[in-house]
Amino acid sequence: MHQVHIREGFLHIYGLRIYFKLYDASSRINLMVLHGGPGASHDYLLPLAELSNYGINVLFYDQFGSGRSDEPSDLSKYTVDYGVEEAEEVRKQIFNDKVVMLGHSYGGMLALAYALKYQDNLVGLIVSNGLSSVPLTVQEMRRLIEELPEKYRNAIKRYEQVQDYQNPEYLEAVQYFYRQHVIRLDELPEPVKVSFEYAQKRRTYAIMNGPNEFTITGTIKDFDITDQLHKIRVPTLIITGKYDEVTPRIAEIMHSRIRNSRLVLFENSSHMPMWEEKDKYLAVIRDFIFELYK
Repeated sequence: MHQVHIREGFLHIYGLRIYFKLYDASSRINLMVLHGGPGASHDYLLPLAELSNYGINVLFYDQFGSGRSDEPSDLSKYTVDYGVEEAEEVRKQIFNDKVVMLGHSYGGMLALAYALKYQDNLVGLIVSNGLSSVPLTVQEMRRLIEELPEKYRNAIKRYEQVQDYQNPEYLEAVQYFYRQHVIRLDELPEPVKVSFEYAQKRRTYAIMNGPNEFTITGTIKDFDITDQLHKIRVPTLIITGKYDEVTPRIAEIMHSRIRNSRLVLFENSSHMPMWEEKDKYLAVIRDFIFELYK
């Protein structure tokens, strides 16, 4: 096992204090992790910290307006493009070297956008339960809603029509959807709860995403870079869950567009295989990274 030093603090990026946590294995192998939301926090991805025991430096940070980080006062900055520039500053300030970038969910979309601009700074790319098209993802989630029991399906449609997103019946239906397609565990792990709480507490999720996972009304609602994915040349690992809200179909489309990519389906997972099938998830990622640095 490697000796790991944990370093945490704040970086100063574009006038904001951005929180980071680095599991430093004093290695040449750098993994930079982008959380989802947008507007959650890094906490739910902490199982990845275990990779530092194998000699991988693992960097987490809370994106602008997320977790413990400051938020821009200027609403025009709540964009993927701003997130890409922030990620590049984080990379330069912590590593100033090439990294493997892993993005989960919205973070996967952010990582793809980063790769399109800065792939020369990447050794490899991991898109975990991520997406390249918000409209297609919403379309797929709508298909999943049609497969819900009638009670929940009807509640979602009824209260969406009147935009009553806080109605108890609606919230119950949303929770049922999450239990099927976000995390299929009876008890939410503490770090997942922390990230969900941050997403609710901060305004970034509402500004960029919307009221919930499948009602995307925010600044990312039209985001689609699928037609540019063929430009990505770095080795890419795409991870999806059989029951994922960001469905396997989305992963397959990304896989078909990125020439040097590999697709791994987690049979017993929805959107959070790092908790639902943790050991397999870490092994798949570890093997992919070690292959890159052979």
